[in-house]
Amino acid sequence: MKLNYSGQEHVKAPPAAVWAFVRDPERVARCLPDVQDVQVRDATHMDATVQVGVGMVRGKFRFGIEVQPEEDAGRVNVKVNGGGLGSVVDLLAGATVVDNGDGTTTLDWTGDATMRGPVATVGGRLLDAQAQKLIQKTFQNMSASVEAASGTLA
Repeated sequence: MKLNYSGQEHVKAPPAAVWAFVRDPERVARCLPDVQDVQVRDATHMDATVQVGVGMVRGKFRFGIEVQPEEDAGRVNVKVNGGGLGSVVDLLAGATVVDNGDGTTTLDWTGDATMRGPVATVGGRLLDAQAQKLIQKTFQNMSASVEAASGTLA
């Protein structure tokens, strides 16, 4: 099952605060909804355990996550690979970091996911809606965390 998403998140903080945030893989991983544990391996790689529930399928998934900040290109990419309950998830999400010129930033984000196994089979339309919510919530959590760290929370 292949899924594609896009959206925008408005951050009430300057781009410099966004770049400082995305350079810390643990802070990025903690933005995943229902994250239970994060183990940082190096400056761009970490492992995370996340509680997942799609329909009646519930359990823990383990993911390897790589954060790829490319400030010169104005983009940050996040690769997520892993799974659980006999299912596999591969996700590439990214955001273009746009300076709004008023001390705020817009993240124009996209996400492409491929899912295989029981979660994809059982989930169907539920999985599509849930995946959209999870990606959107991750960027919302990032926005709130950046704002709190930069002291610009409204």
